[in-house]
Amino acid sequence: MRDFAVSDSPAVQAQLDRLAALSLPQGRLGLETIRAILARVGNPQKRLPPTFHVAGTNGKGSTCAYLRAMLEAQGLTVHAATKPHLVRYNERIRIAGSLIDDDLLATLLKDVLDASADLAPSFFEVTTAAMFLAFAAHPADACVIEVGLGGRFDATNVLDRPAACGIASLGIDHEAFLLRPEAGVPENPLARIAFEKASIARPGVPLVTQSYPLEAARAVIEVAQQVGARPRMRDLDWFSEANETIAYRDSQGEIVLPLPTLSGSHQADNAALAVAMLRHQDMVAVSVPAMAQGICAARWPARLQRLGDGPLTALAPGRTIWLDGGHNPDAGHAIARHFADEPALHLIIGMLANKDPAAIVAPLGGRLRSISVVPAPGHDAHAPEDFAVHADLPVRSFANVPDALAALDSEGDVLIAGSLYLAGEVLRLNREWPD
Repeated sequence: MRDFAVSDSPAVQAQLDRLAALSLPQGRLGLETIRAILARVGNPQKRLPPTFHVAGTNGKGSTCAYLRAMLEAQGLTVHAATKPHLVRYNERIRIAGSLIDDDLLATLLKDVLDASADLAPSFFEVTTAAMFLAFAAHPADACVIEVGLGGRFDATNVLDRPAACGIASLGIDHEAFLLRPEAGVPENPLARIAFEKASIARPGVPLVTQSYPLEAARAVIEVAQQVGARPRMRDLDWFSEANETIAYRDSQGEIVLPLPTLSGSHQADNAALAVAMLRHQDMVAVSVPAMAQGICAARWPARLQRLGDGPLTALAPGRTIWLDGGHNPDAGHAIARHFADEPALHLIIGMLANKDPAAIVAPLGGRLRSISVVPAPGHDAHAPEDFAVHADLPVRSFANVPDALAALDSEGDVLIAGSLYLAGEVLRLNREWPD
């Protein structure tokens, strides 16, 4: 399956094939299995440097990118775990600034798979255990770890005392998992999402958040109070406004920071959350100049990324081609805000069948010149007619992105969006490998 990717290394591929055979046993939820795996491999999660743990519906990956860049600008060595990978599985584990090498990756995956064979582990549990082993075995000054799905039952949610926990923006996504019926949880959908994300909170640890609607904010505060965490919420404990600069303020005072290099007005919010996480913890010192440098240096592929010259962009000369892996309504609105004052775009979209086909198309509204539908590599995807009911112009179908690009018959720039699986394929085709 596309989730597991392929590798040029036979040793890595052998372990990826084993990963691809794993599945989450039906109905099994909880952290018991990941804890059992970690116990068998020496509990590496207990031997990490100060760790920043980030959850959220949208923006958590970008927040992690800002945290890593700010910490590195301070001269610190940083491990980072982000997800999903776009082209190579190695992207999930970054050791002291560099992607994990194939030999170490193959060894760690084999060790974890061998140790947990009788536990029926999931892909995510094995990946997380391998990540913790890699981080514990190599010195560093800090770790940045992105939550995969939700928070309460995510395999990364086994940290005893991180330096800070963060929650990026909240929205409705992964409903089948995060909104499944359960007693004793909030009934309001967004409050339920907030509850799941806030469950990464730890006693005495700052839980730094964006601002949310009342029901969601209440859920976050209730979780923090039950756990004994220290909530630090935007517009209550810290403040940020972005115009020509980012004006940030908290109890320590006011600072002025540059706008991010990453595209999209929402990136100023993600950068501000990273700043707030650093300023509300006391395990790692990061100066304001390092924060400013990190905001400008941060890179995060497939999030409003302008593609460079390559084999794919050569098929549409003279056009700017943008790539975004967003696939839920909040991501669609962020994309629409970015292009609000730009000429109309051609949209090439491929979206998993379990996602909302209106998520990207509807917010863009009349900003589109054409809609071309392509498959989401390796997955069941929406058909053209699923998008057509949300659009006021014809929808065409193509076998792949190159064919869709080559068929564009009018001027205008291009947005390729709808799935991170599609985004990874686009980066591979254009030979822009995430590093």
